[in-house]
Amino acid sequence: MLVDSHCHLNYEGLIERQGDVLDNARAAGVTAFLNISTRQSEWDDIVATAEREEDVWASIGIHPHEADKHADLGKAALLEAAEHPRVIAIGETGLDYYYDKSDRTVQQDLFRMHIAVSRETGLPLIIHTRDADEDTAQILAEEMEEAAFPALIHCFTASPEFGRKVLDLGLTISLSGIVTFKNAREIQEFASEIPSDRLLVETDSPFLAPVPHRGKTCEPAFVRNTAEFVANLRGETLEALSANTTRNFYKLFSKAKA
Repeated sequence: MLVDSHCHLNYEGLIERQGDVLDNARAAGVTAFLNISTRQSEWDDIVATAEREEDVWASIGIHPHEADKHADLGKAALLEAAEHPRVIAIGETGLDYYYDKSDRTVQQDLFRMHIAVSRETGLPLIIHTRDADEDTAQILAEEMEEAAFPALIHCFTASPEFGRKVLDLGLTISLSGIVTFKNAREIQEFASEIPSDRLLVETDSPFLAPVPHRGKTCEPAFVRNTAEFVANLRGETLEALSANTTRNFYKLFSKAKA
């Protein structure tokens, strides 16, 4: 049993053959999928996929790349969309200073708005952070001090120091296929530090295919390769890590039904 805790089933590369992609993953032992949205225009299609496929769940949110286009979104839109029974998460949201596709202040404001929605709904926040460790950690610490909320750092690529900070704040960390890359030594070393009850695995498909699939369009089925690699890093069996990360998924995303 495995869960792909972060995939984009409606993106180019997967949407054209979505049925086969899901069947391939199920054959590889993937029992649930969290289909992630990045802009408001996607929400209806993301939710429709979750309505059609009983093992697919949906998130609603605005990626930091899209922040400028959603500066006037308003909390009410997120709150209304979050009421749908197939929506189990808020995001992905956060900060991306690597590409800087949106104004940083707008990114920060939207990030805080998503946090408020997470807090109000009780739905976990899915966080994207790249080259923004300091500001991400500061915002999370400030907001947690105001009132706690469940949250996840997806596709962890930050420093171990940042990882320890967010673990101290109670967050969960998800590892993607990046952990299998040769140049990901620091992430590989940190992977063993993540508490067993705070670890998830994901693909972020159609991006970031793990070894031995690098260069291909990533599919949710490849979460098995990432899980095998992480299990080996941690000195665990694949079966133990799969059971543990699946249990963690349903504990964090408690609106989902196993």
